[in-house]
Order: sequence, then C-alpha cells, then structure tokens
Amino acid sequence: MATEQGLDAERRAGGAHSARVAARTIGLEKVYGRGEAAVRALAGVTLDIHAGRFTAIMGPSGSGKSTLMHCLAGLDSATAGRVLLGDTDLTAMGDRQLTTVRRDRIGFVFQAFNLLPQLTAQENILLPLELAGRRPDQSWLDQVVDVLGLRQRLRHRPSELSGGQQQRVAVARALVTRPDVVFADEPTGNLDSRSGNELLGFLRRSVHDYGQTIVMVTHDPVAASYADRVVLLADGALAGDIYRPTPDTVLDALRRLGV
Repeated sequence: MATEQGLDAERRAGGAHSARVAARTIGLEKVYGRGEAAVRALAGVTLDIHAGRFTAIMGPSGSGKSTLMHCLAGLDSATAGRVLLGDTDLTAMGDRQLTTVRRDRIGFVFQAFNLLPQLTAQENILLPLELAGRRPDQSWLDQVVDVLGLRQRLRHRPSELSGGQQQRVAVARALVTRPDVVFADEPTGNLDSRSGNELLGFLRRSVHDYGQTIVMVTHDPVAASYADRVVLLADGALAGDIYRPTPDTVLDALRRLGV
C-alpha cells in the first residue's frame, strides 16, 4: 500500500513520526455526472494523513487534488469508499452531523480569505467559537494572535487590512478552535511572495511547535517544500510520496507526471 511504503521511506530517512492517523480515506471514489458525461475525479484512493504533520497534495490540473481535500474535509460526499476523521466515519453522516464536525473539529483556509466584511479581525477570528457556543481559550488565542502579528490589527475590518494580513486573520480563525485538521486550499494564491512565505512559515511552525495537523493543496513547488510530505496525484489516483521535499525534488516529480 502506498501509504505504508511512504512511512517506510520516512523511517529509513530517520524522521520522527507520529503513528496516530488524523484523517484517512479507504478506497475513495468520486464520480461527477452520469452515463457518458460521468467524470471520475478519484479512483479508489487509500491514504493516511498523520497527526502533527504538514502534508501537501499536488498533481496536474484535473488530477483530483482539490476533490480529495474536499472529501477529507467533509465538504464533498464520496461516491464509494470511506472517509474518516480520526475514528469518525464521515461517509456515514448526514448533513447536520457533518456541519457539526466541520464546525468543531476542522479548520479551513482558502485562497479567497472568506472574511465577513462587517466584522473586525477579532470578531472574524472568534466567529467559529461563537457559532459553536464556546468560549475562547484566552491563552491560546493570545498565542495565535501574537505569533501571527495581529495584535495591533484586531479592531480593523478586512477592508483596512492588506491581503497578507487578511489571510493571517483567516489562519487565526482556522486555528482558534484547536481543530483536528486544518485544510488549506491554495492559501498563498492571492499573496505576494513575501506574504506567502511568511504565511507558510507560520503554518509550518504551527505543526512543529504546536502539534497542528495541516493538509494543503498547492501547485507551487516552493510552497510544497514547507511541508513534511508531498502526496502526488495523477488521474484521480495516488502517484507517489515525497518526504522532506525541496522545490527541486517536487518540481522533478511534477515533471515526471507531465506538469
């Protein structure tokens, strides 16, 4: 199995690795449409996402990388197979249960910042907790805000923030609930290179210093090099793993896939 081979490769490389699985797909298939118009986006993907690690998902356009992330995050349903968040089977849940799981156990960071314009930065950060009827852990909130450099911006609305600052607010919002997994979809796509590198550095720090689990879809080899592991997809199927990636090793792998 590809995931076991990947684990063996990391052990041979001498990397410390948590055995706990944060999310998992088993024989995951996703088909859009029917009959002759049907498109198979995922073709039996079995994958383990390990806790406390930064995983990037890459592949050619149309390889299924965004579909895989959306299924892992409970944003899209499986045609066949299973998706688990820890021991929770998302494929056995109804819409109301999935909404609760996404709110309480999953964080999201998207290319579009998805901040509410009428709310301040602090109100946007705290929105998931407010919706869940939970009070913030003040020490954790302070830590996230300070590490992201947002202390002086908490009373500003999104229109008063730069793109990089808005995305940092989105990251703080994703982390404030201490989710099981943060899913990031092209999080640096709307940022300049400096802001993008700062954001990626913080995501990496949140994994290695605070034990967060992050899954990121990206097309950028430099962004992927911040991850601990790169999962490669092609034609809806797993096409390999890269542990301890560098921009060059990622670029070489993508070239072999025809990117």
